Amino acid sequence: MKDRHVIEALGRTKVVIEDGKVTYVGKPEVTFCPLFARHRGLETITSEAIRENIEFRIKDFGFCTSERSLRMKDFLSFGISELMAMCVQDGTIDAAVLVSDGAGTVVVKDAELIQGIGGRMSGMIETTPILEIVEAIGRENVLDPEKGTIDQFAGTQLAFKLGYRKVGVTLARAEDARAIRDAFGHNVVLFAVHTSGLDQKDARTLFETCDIVSGCASRWIREEAKTKAVLQAGTKVPVYAASDLGKKILEKRRSQTGVKKTDGAEDPPRPLI
Repeated sequence: MKDRHVIEALGRTKVVIEDGKVTYVGKPEVTFCPLFARHRGLETITSEAIRENIEFRIKDFGFCTSERSLRMKDFLSFGISELMAMCVQDGTIDAAVLVSDGAGTVVVKDAELIQGIGGRMSGMIETTPILEIVEAIGRENVLDPEKGTIDQFAGTQLAFKLGYRKVGVTLARAEDARAIRDAFGHNVVLFAVHTSGLDQKDARTLFETCDIVSGCASRWIREEAKTKAVLQAGTKVPVYAASDLGKKILEKRRSQTGVKKTDGAEDPPRPLI
């Protein structure tokens, strides 16, 4: 059976990967990202540039294939995966619920595994299980090894069934943030990711329910942050603390990286959506 993986990559662009080949690339909604400009020299996001980037990921670390390299050291100062890895290392959380290509929703307690999965991940919409990836993560840690289901609420339930007491969860939907917070209270630490394109209502819900919110290329996240954020880290693609715990996490990461404060003019993705 052909494996199929659907992501929203840089520029919030739909990309389909089948059997290790890029078979579809949509039109980007965002044409400039300061992080890709800095790290990849990519000044204009085009469909062809996205195809080349995804093909590079496939070749370099086996993205969406059985050759997937799942471990990695820190890459960004305030990336969500870096923050979650730090939180596991310092005991803020016992494990992380995140989404992996070739596995779907997974529960991970190893910091380098969190970084290797999340640090290389774009917005995962759909994935097919890949045996080698599932086994490397551990079948017991994969929500649905047979189908690769992506369901962060059910993944959070799995984490507590596995015996973890404080769980970090990545999520991209406001309704998931609300449901998980209502069900698990302060036993979860919520990290909002892939927020580009959210409307004002969803942006507001994320600040009401999450601890950390990524700015991505979101217009409304930035607007809500003006009055709701407790602390901001970064100016290019900012990350916001939305709670006192989120503030402590960002402050600890600042201390760890040596980045003392947010300096410099804003240089956001363009256009904000």
